[in-house]
Amino acid sequence: MTGISAERLSSEQGTSRRAVVSRRRVLGLMATGGAALATLAACDDSPSTASPTRPAAAAKVIVTAPPSPTPSPTATAAPTPTAAPTPTATAEPTPRPALAGTPVPDDRRLSDDQAQSLLDGLLLDPTFPEAQVELVAYMGTTGDERLISVLIEVLRAAQLGAFHPDTWDNARQGLFQLTGEQYESWAEWAEWYARTDLTTVPGFGAWKGRIYGRVDPQFVRFFDESAPRSIRFEEIVWGGVRLDGIPPLESAPMVAADNAAYLEPDDVVFGVAINGDYRAYPLRILDWHEMANDVVGGEPVALAYCTLCGAGVLFSRRYRGDVLSIGTSGFLMRSNKLMYDRGTFTLWNQLTGEPVLGPLAADPGRLDVIPIVTTTWEAWRTANPTTAVLSINTGHRRDYSPGAAYGGYFASPDVMFPAPTADGLAPKDRVFALVLGDAARAYPIPDVVEARVLNDTLDAQPVVLVALGEELTIEGVDRRRGEVSWSAGAAVRAFERGEREFAPGSEPRTVVDGQGDVWEVTEEALVGPDGAQLARLPGHLAYWLGWSSFHPATTLYGADEG
Repeated sequence: MTGISAERLSSEQGTSRRAVVSRRRVLGLMATGGAALATLAACDDSPSTASPTRPAAAAKVIVTAPPSPTPSPTATAAPTPTAAPTPTATAEPTPRPALAGTPVPDDRRLSDDQAQSLLDGLLLDPTFPEAQVELVAYMGTTGDERLISVLIEVLRAAQLGAFHPDTWDNARQGLFQLTGEQYESWAEWAEWYARTDLTTVPGFGAWKGRIYGRVDPQFVRFFDESAPRSIRFEEIVWGGVRLDGIPPLESAPMVAADNAAYLEPDDVVFGVAINGDYRAYPLRILDWHEMANDVVGGEPVALAYCTLCGAGVLFSRRYRGDVLSIGTSGFLMRSNKLMYDRGTFTLWNQLTGEPVLGPLAADPGRLDVIPIVTTTWEAWRTANPTTAVLSINTGHRRDYSPGAAYGGYFASPDVMFPAPTADGLAPKDRVFALVLGDAARAYPIPDVVEARVLNDTLDAQPVVLVALGEELTIEGVDRRRGEVSWSAGAAVRAFERGEREFAPGSEPRTVVDGQGDVWEVTEEALVGPDGAQLARLPGHLAYWLGWSSFHPATTLYGADEG
């Protein structure tokens, strides 16, 4: 989820300082001991007539930045994916030595007005870069832990080229002074912060919105501090694109299976079945769009695909009497896509289906999750011959060949954005994720594939997982790394099982109960003798990093659950 030049972040930094900070507030802060603001007070309020080229930020990032879709929805030619916004310098920075000194005791605290003056001062005209640098240095001496979040955001802004590069070292020094911790990268600091219950200064959200509002003015709406929310502004991370910069598919054209000549038998698809309407959405198309608003079997749905957390989740778009139109906000949290609904500009968590920031977060519920399967085109078409499939003529010009968008990322064990991950599995290990009632469980894909049929109980409800076939392997060409291959999980479906125990059947797409009765595996249910049915349950695949971040109480099948 990357693609916009970071230069856009600083395109409006030439705005006059008189529109950003008042001399009176700066002088007031100085009078209370903010000596580091002396540079600001010494400068007049007239706008500068020249703006120097912003130097490159000297930040070293440990997370990788593999290719991702170019964000423009109106592109007329298949674009080359670009990497995440990075400093313009090409040389690897020299590793920094350990920080000297000791942390500042937490025995001082700024007033809210003083803190706001600091935030305002950081957005001054960049023709006075010494002011920004000195402000950042000053924050570490305050002992006010609410500024930890500000300093972490400074690291990110310096990394993107939005803040003067010298703010990087000062921010790192300040973080050491305030916390006693020593981390090298913004990603490490962001993951550390996610594990704390720290709070930030008043005005932080609006300040952050002003920074990213320079990329897209509509972003400001997501940082309304008066809006209901269940997440911290501090953990919202810009993914590198404008609002809907990765263009969702809106009722995209479908074709009959016989007319989908562009698909190969082993192409991997998301399979959806609702009220007798069968649809296939190839991953190599959804890689570029990450969202498909559609109507399947009369049900308005959103196929929300978070490439970064490896999860394609099918939601009903019906929510409390309304039908939502859902898009891509351009922001992430813990490497998870934050969706938004276009009617209210509420942000939604893509893995939980919960509204987390905005009007609908005042009394949050959840979007209903609908079963989905990840399987091959051949397997899906054979089992569901009346299926329709997404046309390659989506209305967007993209290179829809396998691996073109995210192949390098999928094939790598590295992550692109910070995400604190629970123990038990590697961050990008794939699991089949299931929520029933208040209980969540993750099933490692290799375990399910090996068992083929896995009987379990979750939230006092007996369930059975069925894996049809082996793990799915995709081979493709990444534009930077060349030929790559990766596991896309497996065709796993979950069903109710009542009081039965199931085992693999002797025929494809069958299971057998304890009495020897054969049950057929369909998209809607397990179908047994005399038409008996056990309903399908709405599970889906995900990377462990995403699932464990937003389901901290999840259990992991096969692990010691204490």
